[in-house]
Amino acid sequence: MDYQNPKIPEGINTSTSHPLKEFFLLTTGVLGVVAIAALLFALLAEQLAIYIPFETELKWAEKITEYKNRETNKQSEPNNVIDSKDTPMKHYLDELAAKISTAQALPPEMKITVHYQDSDVINAFATLGGHVFLFRGLLEELPNENAVAMVLAHEIAHIKHRHPIRSAGRGIIIGMALTMVSSALGNSMINQVLTNTGGLAVLKFSRDQEDEADQTALESLRKIYGHVFGASELFEIMQQAESTRLTPEFLSTHPLSQQRINAIHTFQSKHNIAEEIKLTPLPDGLFKVLTKQTTPE
Repeated sequence: MDYQNPKIPEGINTSTSHPLKEFFLLTTGVLGVVAIAALLFALLAEQLAIYIPFETELKWAEKITEYKNRETNKQSEPNNVIDSKDTPMKHYLDELAAKISTAQALPPEMKITVHYQDSDVINAFATLGGHVFLFRGLLEELPNENAVAMVLAHEIAHIKHRHPIRSAGRGIIIGMALTMVSSALGNSMINQVLTNTGGLAVLKFSRDQEDEADQTALESLRKIYGHVFGASELFEIMQQAESTRLTPEFLSTHPLSQQRINAIHTFQSKHNIAEEIKLTPLPDGLFKVLTKQTTPE
């Protein structure tokens, strides 16, 4: 057998292309994949956001709180949020929120934190991490516990259905996609979404989300009180307020329509709830210590 040992040609393992060209093509390909992924994530943000664990949402909510506290300290503004457990209003709202959370069968990790804001603003809203804000201006408009429970149950329902994270989800989801390229870049975008004005202010929910929260709230009231009377009073009062003075902020965050009131009446009829049901009064002197209009004894 004849053996040969030919000389290996020079440059056989060397590319004829400039190394920067290959680096550019590789980088462009990676960035292209990330860009396509980010676009898909943006389009599907609302659907994908609900898969973010609630524990992660709680951590993001802590960042919002830290940022808000820093900004408040910088501006030297008084903090009107009353969270002390020994205040009558806070104690009352916590107990009511606990009943509603049980009625809505919230998972154990989905803790609700109620904040009472001693302000004339007529509003209430839910935000990331299970935080619900209720303003004195709104509560003073409500004639009975049933109407207050409707407000609180509606906001807790937003949290149950993950509406806050779905509303804020697009920027967060894109930020999570960017972490595939740069962890620092992705986390920076997420932090920006969480700490800018949009992260701290009231999130905007769609009409479908508002309707879903209404229905869940009505089911909650039916389980707690055996009826849903008083629920429609909330929207009727807001409707009247809209026609007699400047539009309450509650209506800018919870767009009102006659259809929402009609839906409540339909719910009442569907469950054959009698008209003579007695409404639950608010505890005597509930606002006495906390409001600016009166002074403690």
